[in-house]
Amino acid sequence: MKPEPPERRRRTPNVRLRRSSQAGICCLFSGDMLRGYFSEIRFSLVLRRLRTAALVVVVFGFFYVVFNRAFDHDRILFPDYFVPSTHIFPSLLSDSLLDSGDTNLETVLKEASMEDKTVILTTLNKAWADPENSILDLFLESFRIGYKTSRLLNHLVIIALDEKAFMSCKRVHSHCFALVTEGYDLSHEAYFMTPDYLKMMWLRIDFLRSVLELGYNFLFTDADVMWFRDPFPHFHPNTDFQIACDHYSGNSTDLKSNIPNGGFSFVRSNIRSIQFYKFWYTSRELYPNLHDQDVLNNIKFHPFLIEIKLQIKFLSTSYFGGFCEPSKDLNKVCTMHANCCVGLGNKVHDLKNLLQDWKKFMALPPRLKMSPTPSWRPPNNCTLALRRHFNMSGIGNGTRIDTLRLR
Repeated sequence: MKPEPPERRRRTPNVRLRRSSQAGICCLFSGDMLRGYFSEIRFSLVLRRLRTAALVVVVFGFFYVVFNRAFDHDRILFPDYFVPSTHIFPSLLSDSLLDSGDTNLETVLKEASMEDKTVILTTLNKAWADPENSILDLFLESFRIGYKTSRLLNHLVIIALDEKAFMSCKRVHSHCFALVTEGYDLSHEAYFMTPDYLKMMWLRIDFLRSVLELGYNFLFTDADVMWFRDPFPHFHPNTDFQIACDHYSGNSTDLKSNIPNGGFSFVRSNIRSIQFYKFWYTSRELYPNLHDQDVLNNIKFHPFLIEIKLQIKFLSTSYFGGFCEPSKDLNKVCTMHANCCVGLGNKVHDLKNLLQDWKKFMALPPRLKMSPTPSWRPPNNCTLALRRHFNMSGIGNGTRIDTLRLR
């Protein structure tokens, strides 16, 4: 009998080894152990799906809370990390002049805010804070002698445009924010329509946009507006943007005839108002060398405002008057603005007369306050200065000036 070839003798054990291995594997995963293995796999898959579902629920819940807060009642309440710091106008004053709270706009606004996140804002530069001719002193005095207006000082934030104005604010008021723009010197009196005046007006519009983006409603008031009564009960409800007038036609929705004045406005923070302020600010490029009021007059009919459904209303001069068109009834007046006036000294002189007239009115017995109706003294210095400034001999006491719209 012939022996097997060497190749077959070597291959046979290998074949047998593979067969015995397969048999061992079959025996290893047979029966109950195999069923248990697949049960563990199914449990692992279910657990993984549960973890994935839980993660989806958590992520969805987080974004629901964020955006539900953001758009609740058309209010913008962005978390801090959604607001770029470059849009919050950080102060550029030296640290030695500032407390930590003065450097953060949101901190200052929060400290001054009413319960519904409303703040009162005004701007101030060195010229208007000068102790010898101080608009600031008259402004604050009007709050103190007005009817139920002193409490509103707790919600007033003074935006200082230079270091001297900031230091003046800190001496007399609790809520001050230093907004100093690099490369601009806005400390001096800015005459109407000069380059410094235009820079100041457009800086203000952009700054107010930032306040809206932080989720705060604001009542902006120039510092030459005297406060005699609480204005909030006389604002229109459910209105995004409402503004005082140099001339009021008698109709709060009349876009054509009302002549707005940006020195006094109440704006609610929502998507529409933020879009509007961005549009207003960028529109300055379409109308170069115009101030914010004239640009507003040009864009108030723009289709974009209709598209975003902005609600605009104008405030009656019966409650919110000025030297252009005075509030005639001192029993109704809330504010009086030194508009239609040029020259800081002229404003100060006629505003002092205004405050004296108010004090006399408030000292009257109730029956004399009603009849005959007391009135203001004419703003003679402002009227004469305006006449000289424009060489208009026809401007006299009590004459309304529609076309000048001076602040």
